[in-house]
Amino acid sequence: MTPTEQIKEKLDIVEFIRSYIQIFPAGRNFKAVCPFHKEKTPSFIVSPERQTWHCFGSCSEGGDVFKFIMKYENLEFYEALKLLAERAGIELKKFSSFEQRQFDVLYDINDSAVIFFKNNLSVNKEAQEYLQSRGLREETIKEFDIGFSLPDFDKLTLHLLKSGFAVKDIERAGLSFKTEKGSYIDRFRGRIMFPIFNHTGKNVGFSARILPRLDNGDMGKYINSPETPIFNKSKILYGFNKSKSFIRDEKSAVLMEGQMDILMSWQDGVKNAVASSGTALTAEHLKVLRRYADNLIFCFDNDEAGLKAAERSIDLANNFDFGVKLLILKDAKDPAELAQKQPGVFGKILKEESEIAMSFYFRRYLKNDEVKQGINISGLKQNLRIILSKIKNLASPIERAYWVKELSSAVDIKEEALLEEMAVLKSEANNFQINSNLAPLKSSDNFLIVGGQFQKAENRKDLILQRLLSLMLIKKELADGLNDYLYYFSGDYLKIAEIIVSNEKIMDKQLSDLFDLINLRASFESQFIEQKDIDIEFSDLLQYLRLEHLKEKQQELLKKIKDAEKIGNDEIVSSISKEFDTISKMIHN
Repeated sequence: MTPTEQIKEKLDIVEFIRSYIQIFPAGRNFKAVCPFHKEKTPSFIVSPERQTWHCFGSCSEGGDVFKFIMKYENLEFYEALKLLAERAGIELKKFSSFEQRQFDVLYDINDSAVIFFKNNLSVNKEAQEYLQSRGLREETIKEFDIGFSLPDFDKLTLHLLKSGFAVKDIERAGLSFKTEKGSYIDRFRGRIMFPIFNHTGKNVGFSARILPRLDNGDMGKYINSPETPIFNKSKILYGFNKSKSFIRDEKSAVLMEGQMDILMSWQDGVKNAVASSGTALTAEHLKVLRRYADNLIFCFDNDEAGLKAAERSIDLANNFDFGVKLLILKDAKDPAELAQKQPGVFGKILKEESEIAMSFYFRRYLKNDEVKQGINISGLKQNLRIILSKIKNLASPIERAYWVKELSSAVDIKEEALLEEMAVLKSEANNFQINSNLAPLKSSDNFLIVGGQFQKAENRKDLILQRLLSLMLIKKELADGLNDYLYYFSGDYLKIAEIIVSNEKIMDKQLSDLFDLINLRASFESQFIEQKDIDIEFSDLLQYLRLEHLKEKQQELLKKIKDAEKIGNDEIVSSISKEFDTISKMIHN
């Protein structure tokens, strides 16, 4: 048995998913509001029997316990394997493949580097005094594993080599690089080291701040680990491994620019804060936060560069239907400075002075004097278009309507004119779509409607077969009248129908995956259909299935007629045409 199979056997998927989201009984299965897209009606179904899950809403994601944790925590497969093995109490090393070891060694190297840097800090007075001058206390330094890299060229590389690591792996971990002469040099030298942890608490990289005495102006004040197989800057949020439980409790996250902001805020009692790791805020960052928080507060540096960064972040966050606010500090350049100068004040200011993002835009782009006096109409028009583009970017129609009304009042221009102007503007990004599932599957000539959503009938027969089998799982007695229609089933759907009738065990992996999907669909759709309507719909769908079969037959005959016409065989054309006419009449009837 493979480690993957052992893990899935030991971990109960229901209890595992329950540790991340709220789930509720739904017959033999469980349901939840999907954590991977915004919705109100639960479309996320978990099957304890099949140990699988599937979302029947707009994201259509599904899979096993591995797929869930990879998507929920933004992990690669090997990271998920290690995490789940620990949860299941399975010793992974004896099973480890070559690829897995390639990942494990990078974690081990980073862990060894963290210890090395911490030991350096414990004996380096200059580095200690710098951290003290920034206001950090000893307990915060220990909590976040802060260290120091020596100014020497290769101290860390030599230490790691002596610890048994290969130089190529040290380079892959981003901790050293090869010179033109072929020697290896430490990437981080003479810097305060801030370890960066992924969302499960594994050290994946570093951010490093040069000591002021060593800063000659030719090097970056901060440098970060390069992208590695375990470090993807667009996915990792600094501090999130510590703050995620506080973010979940408060349903709110504070986004800041730097590590010192996070550390000083944490020390000052604001523990629901995160920062991007050496890159601009990304959609991946926000997808992670959306599963924990409904509201965001951006707190960037109080300068033009900081305000522009905040604006970009706000626009991106609005696509994910967050409640977004912005805090512009007045008496300090950043949260770290405020927490150091006025301990205990930052949390109060966050609650009392954070400004709704759209109000910030109004204040930033509308100058009251020019609005009232009609000065600089051209400039006003351009600024109105900027604000309208921000409004158009909001995910919620209610919010859009509210802010158009507010803008109309602020500039004394009719809402109709503003809406007309907004209609021709391009959205800054695709809106985060919110879909809910409200109704059972029904049939029409060109579409199947699943949960209130049109699914185009590119493979209409498959959708009908899936629905028929789902209804059979909801009401087993339906299988009794199926024999006359099995002729119209095909491929894997026929095998599954026979398995449902006979109650046999599925051995084939591909067949098992399809059955899992149908089984979960049955659980999901059962909440939208009355028992008294099942028989009627089942009968209707059998007729639709027969109709699809006749259409397929019609197309086959049409191809045969065309082939016979090409070779000039009138006798075959006449014979097939009669059969074609018969089928056409049956379809019409």
